[in-house]
Amino acid sequence: MTKNLDLNGLRSIADNYDLFYIDLWGVMHNGVKLHQQALNVLLELSKKDKNFVLLTNAPRPNLTVKNFLQKMGMPKNFREHVFTSGEAALTYLKKNLLLKNFYHIGPPKDFDLFSLFEKNNCKNIEESEYLLCTGLFDEHDKDLNYYKTLFDQHINKKMICTNPDLIVDRGNIRELCAGSVAMVFEKMGGEVIYFGKPHPEVYNQSIDNKNKKILAIGDNLNTDIRGANLLNYHSLLISNGIHRNEISNKGVKKVAKEYEVIVNFIQSDLKW
Repeated sequence: MTKNLDLNGLRSIADNYDLFYIDLWGVMHNGVKLHQQALNVLLELSKKDKNFVLLTNAPRPNLTVKNFLQKMGMPKNFREHVFTSGEAALTYLKKNLLLKNFYHIGPPKDFDLFSLFEKNNCKNIEESEYLLCTGLFDEHDKDLNYYKTLFDQHINKKMICTNPDLIVDRGNIRELCAGSVAMVFEKMGGEVIYFGKPHPEVYNQSIDNKNKKILAIGDNLNTDIRGANLLNYHSLLISNGIHRNEISNKGVKKVAKEYEVIVNFIQSDLKW
């Protein structure tokens, strides 16, 4: 049964856990501004000497996201806890595919992910040995059919997806993410290697989590909550995130069943 923390806050269960995986987009900020109550949670966890990771499915290196959060006004001591799916993917790319030619699917702003091996970035998909998906092209950010045509003759190539999220809300605007493009590729019969929640590698790279009692906090049932379930962590769903309309209409019990996940706790917004 899912317990609602709106009345008693995260403080009512915080002492039960050693480590907190906390999502950024949808929990700590909405893409436009920071949530002050959520920042207060980080302060209180720090006072209790609790470990936490700001774990995000951002297709960028850690430093890029830290700089983004700095511009938003997040204190440096909190920014040091950031770990991104992009960083996990970068480790893999440097180890396994550094000399291979790739075709980048995503906006130009994501170039910093592969700045070390930019010379291997092919302008023509025909010349590539693998596909690197960080998002959608700016000029095709709403049309998934475009990608079906793009991939038609390249299903034999592997795709590296640096953000398994399907959608994200930037303020009040819903946007497609790299995971939606990767899903198109998979449905066509292609093989995708994912980096980010819900896949275990990003959790394990981010911090020593062995023998820890862990709570994963996020607003996405497909990534944050499913990741917690796969790794046997407890989960806290922030209901004012991307599933807010579904939860408002159907209730968390029915929505969780539809997504085939277990939600241990729910809270409208992350508050101490």
